Amino acid sequence: MKKTKKIDFSKIQFVLMDLDGVLTDGSVIYSSTGEMLKAFNAHDGFGINRGRQLGLKFAIISGMSAKANEIRAERLKIEELYQNCADKTEAAKEIKQKYSLADENLCFMGDDVFDIPLLKQAAFSACPPEAVKEVRNTVHYVTKVSAGRGCVREVIDLILKKQGKL
Repeated sequence: MKKTKKIDFSKIQFVLMDLDGVLTDGSVIYSSTGEMLKAFNAHDGFGINRGRQLGLKFAIISGMSAKANEIRAERLKIEELYQNCADKTEAAKEIKQKYSLADENLCFMGDDVFDIPLLKQAAFSACPPEAVKEVRNTVHYVTKVSAGRGCVREVIDLILKKQGKL
């Protein structure tokens, strides 16, 4: 982890995640009928479910829109889903208002330059190792596990361990 201000993991309540390049490896596959297909990892799903059982809440904030995003969010009972989101800090602002939270209560995982404003705002920020260099240089933590292969679970497990829940 980067040597920055001390992170108070006990205050983290909400994990915000980009979808493409975090919950997926960033690949976009189209079927012959034009349907967008995405591959998700079961380890991330388990991590999100266990995180919820241990008190965390979750949001997907994506710059893209896809039916697959909705299906994944619904299956994992993710509290908030924002799609076609040009300014992710606006989505975070709505979440903070709705759940009476502050920046100190947020973790955000992103992978590209448009994620940087929210990565800088969140109390704890992380990215997969495939994230662009600017993001890797901004976040508090770069996961060991790749995008779409369990990097979200790695971050959730880290938070839960720091909170003494695992």
